[in-house]
Amino acid sequence: MWELRMNVLRRWLFILVCGAGVLLMANPSTGAADAFAGNRPELAYLEQVNRWRPPSDPQLVFLLMGQFANAGRHAEGIAFFEDLRHRFGPQLTDGQRAIYLTAIAVLRAGHAHDVSLFKRYGWVRDTVRMLDDAKQLTHGEAFVMRWMSGVVRARLPGFFGERDAALADLSWCVAHADKAPHANWLREVHFHLASVHRERGNLAEAQREQALSGYAETSKPVLFTTSFSGDAVSGHRFSPRAIREVVPGTVYALSGFEFTEYYFIVSANRRELIAIDAGSRPDAAREAHEALRARVPALPPLTTVFVTHSHWDHVGGQRHFRSLNPAPRFVARENYADELALDAGADPATLKRFFGRGFRLEDVLAFRPDVTIGQRTEMTIGGTHFSLQPVRGGETDDALLIHMPDHGVLFTGDILMPYLGAPFANEGSLDGMLAGIDQVNALKPHVLLHGHEPLTRLFDSTAMLSDLRAQLVWLRDQVATEMARGTTRAAIQQANLVPPTLEQSPASVHLAYLVLRENTINRLFQQHSGYWQNGLQGLDMLSDAEHGAALIDYLGLSESQVLAAVDQMLADGRHELAASTLRALQARLPASERSGASRRLVYLKLMEKVQEFDPFKFILYADQIDQATAQMNAPIGSASDGH
Repeated sequence: MWELRMNVLRRWLFILVCGAGVLLMANPSTGAADAFAGNRPELAYLEQVNRWRPPSDPQLVFLLMGQFANAGRHAEGIAFFEDLRHRFGPQLTDGQRAIYLTAIAVLRAGHAHDVSLFKRYGWVRDTVRMLDDAKQLTHGEAFVMRWMSGVVRARLPGFFGERDAALADLSWCVAHADKAPHANWLREVHFHLASVHRERGNLAEAQREQALSGYAETSKPVLFTTSFSGDAVSGHRFSPRAIREVVPGTVYALSGFEFTEYYFIVSANRRELIAIDAGSRPDAAREAHEALRARVPALPPLTTVFVTHSHWDHVGGQRHFRSLNPAPRFVARENYADELALDAGADPATLKRFFGRGFRLEDVLAFRPDVTIGQRTEMTIGGTHFSLQPVRGGETDDALLIHMPDHGVLFTGDILMPYLGAPFANEGSLDGMLAGIDQVNALKPHVLLHGHEPLTRLFDSTAMLSDLRAQLVWLRDQVATEMARGTTRAAIQQANLVPPTLEQSPASVHLAYLVLRENTINRLFQQHSGYWQNGLQGLDMLSDAEHGAALIDYLGLSESQVLAAVDQMLADGRHELAASTLRALQARLPASERSGASRRLVYLKLMEKVQEFDPFKFILYADQIDQATAQMNAPIGSASDGH
């Protein structure tokens, strides 16, 4: 008995060359296909965008594959992708055929335990053959195809005789790690290599691979291909560590050292170093600064730090830079103190979940800039021209765009943060984000560098921002209309709102809209309703313990009966409902070993569900079960650090 719960894959435009697809004539959906799909608006949305045309970006296919698998809807996913494969038929390139074959094979692997014993052997053989066909179509050189083939084969029972093939595929992935979408894909490679070696009795090799994977357990119900990593000590990191030269010898981007990106600019006269933002913790700022100095031995002294906005994770590391001799000057918006006042109201425990145990709110509140900016200001440092432009943006009121017009580079900070401010703070503005997009587009930059690594990948051009802006305006107006009709926030979320012009948009906009939609609805609802909301939400003050009393004292359910219901919710893909039910149960009854195991599984499945498009939920779900996710790092300066 075996299964594969395949996850969402990261963008990987490397080996596969996907041809331009012919548009599929379909009307955009403004509602889920059925009542059950409404529980999974992300899945319904991804079904819609994948119906429109063959994949120009394989990520959208694999995002949908991962949602089908995580929801336990393998058979439905198989039928969906088989239909697309036959519908698009002659239009498909070899790369696109390989994408569909792989998605179908992975879902078939997860569905194998539901196939009768009489047919299962043939089912598995056909599944493995599909993986081989996909590898052949990509000449055995596509990392993702080899990764999936290796993982599926490693999970097969030994009597299928696929251990050697699994070892070959997984070893190829290690040898060609530079072809991976990111280094964190190697977590599962090492984990499954450990499994193969353990099955073969190579215990020393199994132990080595297990240690490299970062996993303590030798079996687990989920797979993580996410670029995210984190633990209670270090906090969250959006990507593996990397140092990239965005402009050779001039602009450096440092990712994966902590929650926030670090950027450094070497001035034109090579005598001054300029930083963009100061990170969340002094120790992380020091580590990033020292890593760049090791990479660029002739690095000049730091003289200036531009602050894009005074959030916790952008000024919390300022104490390290202040300790340098001579100390650099800090430049920020003149209304920075208003933002610090909002920062001061955040829950320190929540902040430590995001930024690590070493985060100190006092370091944030101690921030005082040396120079403040109230209007557009031109500044030249060491021969390098900077244009500093105040902007409202989508997150904070004190945002500052930092433009290098001679290089076509624009540092945007978090003006396009998909959460429209921190979800646990009363801030953010969709209209501010829309205005920020207009201001960015007016500057016509060639390179956009954001405050967090995923944003730089997601919002990568002014062209896609212009398109995305129109979709967000439509969404804003739809939400306002639904709120005026008395529609609840949950019903709006589950309606799978899809703009009528989105079909003509490129894949990059399809992905960005998915990332933004839920948060935009939440923020608009929060800002345009009172504490009593549509659907009688907010009228009562019922706690988890009272909901637990309803289950145990009034419905008369036993712990075993509630946990059996939770198991069924998981099987049906209703992970949030399962988590809510468990919170009610555990608030009413003492935690038991069985309820603890159910709780762990529920939050692992929730982490798996959101691992590619909602990092903040990923953080909070992981915190519920103290689940660390290892960061896989190539040596700084290796080929995988390339931009």
